[in-house]
Order: sequence, then structure tokens, then C-alpha cells
Amino acid sequence: MPHLVIQHTPNIEADFQGLCLALLETLLSIRDTQGQQVFPEGGTRVMTYPATHHAVGDGKGNYGFMYLNLRIFEGRGAAVVKDTGDKLMAVLKDRLEAARAAVPMGITLNIEETPKEKPGTVVLSYEGFHNNLRAVFGR
Repeated sequence: MPHLVIQHTPNIEADFQGLCLALLETLLSIRDTQGQQVFPEGGTRVMTYPATHHAVGDGKGNYGFMYLNLRIFEGRGAAVVKDTGDKLMAVLKDRLEAARAAVPMGITLNIEETPKEKPGTVVLSYEGFHNNLRAVFGR
């Protein structure tokens, strides 16, 4: 691990392969306080899945949504998790700037940690948002 799964509405036009590579490079660049690589190359995965059907906002416009879920094992520390989330959000904002200009959208990133002694359970450790969709509705 980590496994980063991206679900998105199919109306978002972006270079998803380039986005996957940029997010992968970002994950592999994360270092701990001793300068050690946090996420191993052999276990790091980034995948996207377009939704078959969708309804966003009031369901009447061409609105988009992207949900990213990063699963990691616990034990990396709150500062590393926050740094990871902040860096991933920065990549998303940069790489999706043109797509966000074309289609109002919301982006949500969750980082969930799996406790080693309780596989199958998760703890939400980071939640990031970037949204220009709310402005369409005046909120």
C-alpha cells in the first residue's frame, strides 16, 4: 500500500494517465522525518474509474465530481498523512485546472488508515476538498 482509487464523472476531460503518473510520483516523493521514502514502489498503485451513471448538484447541468480514496496502513504519523494529502491536493488543483474551467466540479480526497491489528477496519485520517461547483449554486 498505498492504493489510490479515483472515481469520477465521465464528463471530466483530463489526461487521466498523466494524472495517475503525477499522483504516483507525488506519493513516491513523500519522506518521513528521517528522510526515508514513506511509500514503497512495489506497493503503490493509482487507478481511475469513470462512473457509468451520475447525478451531481441539481442534476440539471453539466457538473462533475471526482472522489479519491487513498488507503494506507497506519503508523506513518499525522504529519506525514497531512503532508501526503496536501501534496496530492496540490497536484489535483494543478493538473485539473483546465477541466475545472470547462466543467464545474467538486473534488474530495480521503485518506484512510487501516489498523494493522484490525484489518478490515479503517480510520479517516485526512479529508481534502476543492470545489468550484458550489459557486454555481451560490453557496
